[in-house]
Amino acid sequence: MKKNNGFAFAAVAIALTTTLAGCGSGNSPSKEATPPSSAAPSASDTAAASPSEGASPAGGKTFENPELDVAVFQGGYGREFWDSAAEAFMQDYPGTKINITASPKIGELIRPKIVAGNPPDFMYISGSDNTPLVNGLIKDKALLDLTEVFEELTPDGTPLKDKILDGVLNSRATSPYDDGKVYLAPYNFGVMGLWYNKALFESKGITPPKTWDDFFAANAAAKANGRALFTYQGIYPGYLEEMIVPAIYAAGGTEALNQFFDYDPEFWKSDTYKQVWGLMEKIATEDNALMTGTVALNHTQSQTAFLQGKAMFIPNGSWFEDEMKDAPREEGFSFGYLGVPSFGADKPVSALTNVETVVIPAKAKNPELAKEFLKYLYTDKIVQLNGDKAKAVMAVKGAPDLVKSYITETTYNVYKAADDGMLAVNGAFKPVAKGSKFNPSDEVYKPFSSIMSKQMTLDEYAAKLYKVYSEIQKELEAAGA
Repeated sequence: MKKNNGFAFAAVAIALTTTLAGCGSGNSPSKEATPPSSAAPSASDTAAASPSEGASPAGGKTFENPELDVAVFQGGYGREFWDSAAEAFMQDYPGTKINITASPKIGELIRPKIVAGNPPDFMYISGSDNTPLVNGLIKDKALLDLTEVFEELTPDGTPLKDKILDGVLNSRATSPYDDGKVYLAPYNFGVMGLWYNKALFESKGITPPKTWDDFFAANAAAKANGRALFTYQGIYPGYLEEMIVPAIYAAGGTEALNQFFDYDPEFWKSDTYKQVWGLMEKIATEDNALMTGTVALNHTQSQTAFLQGKAMFIPNGSWFEDEMKDAPREEGFSFGYLGVPSFGADKPVSALTNVETVVIPAKAKNPELAKEFLKYLYTDKIVQLNGDKAKAVMAVKGAPDLVKSYITETTYNVYKAADDGMLAVNGAFKPVAKGSKFNPSDEVYKPFSSIMSKQMTLDEYAAKLYKVYSEIQKELEAAGA
């Protein structure tokens, strides 16, 4: 695949909602960013100048209402970026005032305002406790259509949409109604896949696998270096989605992903299912492929074992290095990211991605200023500021290079590796019916412990999931969804 400045996103027809970078499936431990212990869940005004009617911001634009209310999730990214971005905006748009309300429980704080028809003007809502709020806004079609914002020209004369990573604005992450219109604007994004010890591979002359055949062939090198081929976060098998979702797309394309995420029972009889889950079965049954004791370990234990040289590969995301910065490791260890192998040498390596989003409620009292603030976030200055203050990478072409000096070498290399022709895939399960007894992620991933310990066959697993998907479909039909 031709090298480009961003991911070639798979256009997946799924119900993808906002996901915090580093947040895995529901049966994983909290991989989402953890708010600093000193953070206070209180509103704060970051006023630099008193608002005045008819304020005249940069570029000669004027706003009848120059005051903007912004609500943001205060997680591991903190709130400093948003405070700094607000200050920069107010300096560049004299006379405007931005009020920032930040909290780990932001959804709980602003829900009464939304219900009363008086929502904030601009919102970054993430974290597992808060995302149901955005899901509800999507379901109620209570978000402002942002399509025209991305059609507007930037100072260099190109539409803003051309600055966003390829495919992002075409996915349900931002266009939830499959009508080509953008209602959720992209913010930061994360990258997931397989990791290895780069120092070991370089010193031993081992080539990172590009295909699944290469992956299993690496078992010989694993044995020669006194380690198993693979481990994962045993009691949190949701981490395996980081391999499985890209593999589904690689094997069956968009149609297969749609089946998987939209509860088509026939997926569990498909060739794609057999091919992808066959990889897991091979890991479970082939000698030395699965690190002994994996299924009983938590995420920290398995990741530490990997760092200590007990396994060649492990799935994880772009937060991996920071999460394990204090963990013991084998001498000389360095993080290497290889993505997810393909099913053929002529096919691209892939990566699972997630895209965070920001929104403007349809009932925002100041939508024009909110849209101006949104556009401002995509300027190089603010992309760099996000890297500096949040240590994160926005879903903008060239962002890794813009923030290179603010992120670790490992984080930079992960994003640049993805730039080198990787196919990025994103997806999430369609919402189940209200009151459903099923958690789809649990239903799919929790049985992996039984598969990997050879207590359940793939046929038994497929039969179980066929029944689960059939019942979820019945619930959705009964609910009129």
